[in-house]
Amino acid sequence: MSAVAAVPVPAPALTVEVFGGEDAFARLEPVWDALVEQAGVAHPFVRYEWVRTWWEAFGHGRRLHVVLVRDGDAAIALAPLMASEDRVCGLRVRTLEFLANVHAPRFEMIVARGREEAYDAVWAHLASLEDTWDVLQLKEVPSDSPTLRHLQRLAAADGFPVGVWPSLRSPYVPTAGGWDAYLQGLAAKQRANIRNRMRRLERQGAVAMELVSGHDGLDEALEEGLRLEASAWKATAGTAIVSRPDTAGFYRKLAGVAARCGWLRLYFLSVGGRRVAFTYALAMGQRLYLLKVGYDPDWAPCSPQNTLCFLVLRTLFESGCAELDFLGSDEEWKRRWTPHRRAQDWLYVFRPSPRLRLAHGMKFGLLPRLRRQRLYTTLHNRVFGLR
Repeated sequence: MSAVAAVPVPAPALTVEVFGGEDAFARLEPVWDALVEQAGVAHPFVRYEWVRTWWEAFGHGRRLHVVLVRDGDAAIALAPLMASEDRVCGLRVRTLEFLANVHAPRFEMIVARGREEAYDAVWAHLASLEDTWDVLQLKEVPSDSPTLRHLQRLAAADGFPVGVWPSLRSPYVPTAGGWDAYLQGLAAKQRANIRNRMRRLERQGAVAMELVSGHDGLDEALEEGLRLEASAWKATAGTAIVSRPDTAGFYRKLAGVAARCGWLRLYFLSVGGRRVAFTYALAMGQRLYLLKVGYDPDWAPCSPQNTLCFLVLRTLFESGCAELDFLGSDEEWKRRWTPHRRAQDWLYVFRPSPRLRLAHGMKFGLLPRLRRQRLYTTLHNRVFGLR
């Protein structure tokens, strides 16, 4: 069923529709990105083109449950959700989740500015779905997102057990202040490393940065980039893009979609005409988002990925771009470039049954205490020289 009349909502003028089935995206396309613009969401990860590409790659075995809120004929909010099954603290549960996984770095509801009543409408609908979900599990929500604040408040007010689980703290580089000031703000060791790496590379041949952003040469460039991304430790660990058919299909299709939309930025570092490092990024709203990086391990002593990062950053400062968002986790190599972090969380809402209250207590009571106890024990043993 593609569209279902909604349950009653707090504001009589608002109506809720649920879209599922194979035609859901086609029916929603006319309003989706217009609503993203009205919401002022800066990142690309809730835009129609991204979400549809993600669903086509990773949606197998899940059921669409996209919630659209209207005020009369005007669309004012979208909650792109899917129904699935998962385990929480060992319990098999039915879940409603955002259309997101590890390859969707950030997600939230799409709500037009000034229309906070839409959160009440969405929650009233979700709370009524007793036969659909046990746990509402919303991944990688920005910690300052209204999605997190409103849904947490509404669910708790209705007696649903709620928990927020800290997730990624993603580094980013704001470009305000200019390139020279930014460089001077880096640690002296980092500046020295930049100079030394560049000299070492230049002794091997001419160093250049190449950008592929359109369809010309895209297929060849992308395959070369995927080879570089998989050529170091990622292939052995099974985390390279090409390690899984669904992941490889997603990034290949996304490149074509992003090129058509004007978002795509594939950067290469070449030495003597040979590509040795790669960055897969998207540009939108004066921000650059880094999705994947890779390099030829034969060149590891010259740190080609860090040199490419330096050249990309310099270009962004010179072009007036507002920010480089590294996305993902707070890795050490990213910390060398910036002290700034953007926090994200997972929001859990459990239905108020005895079984699910137990799961909530384990997830947000017992497990954190066990983690703190292990940390205490580790520190105690180190202080007193115990093993």
